[in-house]
Amino acid sequence: MVFDRQQVERFLYDEAQLMDEHRYDEWLALWTDDALYWVPSGRDDIDPTREISLIYDDRVRLQTRIARLKSGFAHAQEPKSRMRRVLSNLVVEEADNGEIVASSNFMLAELRRGKQDIFAGRTIHRLRPYNGSLKMVSKKVLLVNNAEYIDNLTFLI
Repeated sequence: MVFDRQQVERFLYDEAQLMDEHRYDEWLALWTDDALYWVPSGRDDIDPTREISLIYDDRVRLQTRIARLKSGFAHAQEPKSRMRRVLSNLVVEEADNGEIVASSNFMLAELRRGKQDIFAGRTIHRLRPYNGSLKMVSKKVLLVNNAEYIDNLTFLI
């Protein structure tokens, strides 16, 4: 498959908006059944089966995370964080198996209960063509401060 860079950009922008607006079901629909959502802790390239990750979710854990966020019992998200993120420095490559690897930098401003935090990092999306569109196979979020104390990461990063 020959990928369309604009389609990849649009997909990433749409995903960012869904996360910022807490549109959880629509965000979950972007994922494949073999999904992996990973935020390493301490270093960017750890072995998540041997070291602690901030987030390491397969499809079932993603569904559980979304159900909790929607339940009203995720007290760390009551009230919900106000968020806006900016994406930049997009690099798009085709993988050997026909999937697409899209890497981009991001800045995320999050405000909750009068406290604003700024998160920055690089995200690596692995996308799979699906019925004329794209689906996320994996998302790896490399936070700049992943070796430091992180106060509240109870939202979608």
